[in-house]
Amino acid sequence: MALDTHPLNSLGLPKRPADTRVVVAMSGGVDSSVVAAMLAEEGYDVVGVTLQLYDHGAALAKKGACCAGQDIHDARRVAEAMGFPHYVLDYENMFREAVIDEFADAYLAGATPVPCIRCNERVKFKDLLATAKDLDADCMATGHYIQRKIGPNGPELHAAADPNRDQSYFLFSTTPEQLAYLRFPLGHLASKAETRALAAKYGLSVADKPDSQDICFVPNGNYASVIEKLRPGAADPGEIVDLEGNVLGEHRGVIHYTIGQRRGLGIGGLADPLYVVKLDPETRRVVVGPKEALSTRIVPVREINWLGDGAFEAEAERVVNVRIRSTRPPRPAVIRPLSATEAAVELLDPEEGVSPGQACVFYEPGTSRILGGGWIWRGN
Repeated sequence: MALDTHPLNSLGLPKRPADTRVVVAMSGGVDSSVVAAMLAEEGYDVVGVTLQLYDHGAALAKKGACCAGQDIHDARRVAEAMGFPHYVLDYENMFREAVIDEFADAYLAGATPVPCIRCNERVKFKDLLATAKDLDADCMATGHYIQRKIGPNGPELHAAADPNRDQSYFLFSTTPEQLAYLRFPLGHLASKAETRALAAKYGLSVADKPDSQDICFVPNGNYASVIEKLRPGAADPGEIVDLEGNVLGEHRGVIHYTIGQRRGLGIGGLADPLYVVKLDPETRRVVVGPKEALSTRIVPVREINWLGDGAFEAEAERVVNVRIRSTRPPRPAVIRPLSATEAAVELLDPEEGVSPGQACVFYEPGTSRILGGGWIWRGN
């Protein structure tokens, strides 16, 4: 007997929408709410899931956060309005262990961490994705601005159509297995205005809700105060020294400084401006120097997630574009693999302010494809 076949639906699955269960990761913001409403209107079997990630003091009432307090309420209202089930999962302990603790430890070690990447990697695209499979969902959809396209060797990750909303820097660690299961229905939109227009069309209560800002568990963007609460004694003062080790002043705790910082050093009156070029937590020293001392050409990268074709270490060199901060455009570089998960990345034009703890994301030149990436570290 011939198998009953269906044309692919809008999510690329050979089923009718009514027979396709989709778990939508709902943060309570406009993006994920629009995704849930859009899929529900198309007739999919939508299940909304919101993760309660933290619940401490000011963060609950903070505007522009996600995954706590008011945001959970907003997600629930959208589910009720659109008529699909909604569940809240308590992931506070998991989030603290997998994201917040590492964030604090990385800052104390003089790095500049990106906890949003770890949250996607270790919580949303790992444990929540597993929960979606436990719910017998055919796929999981999110409100991220990134695209999933089918290439000759299977699903590929591509930058969003709107470069101002593109979240590829924060999603480089998505694995091929996860990519096969994930869907990103907003990645092709030309602007955030289109998303808000859809929210208005569906009559969503969050249509005019502000975008999330900063790191969700850091009220008002004050990283240092959060670190001090998590790690008492982290703000011990120390010396500000130049590249030769000469003491120029005293600082109020290494955690208050980042690589490339110029203002707020408290050592004015010098002929030339000085910048933070190194943080040494062990000696509690902040090392400063001229701007040219920030220039970096070779960037050591580890924990690499490769999304390109073939094995990462199969080629001695790869010419790519790399982004070393979320706010900077991709720049030409050469990757030289040292193993399946480590590499030396040579920037063709040196960059300033390359900081351990940030991500180095790889892009295929001339296309929108993300080839993966890794984490910048100090090297041996």
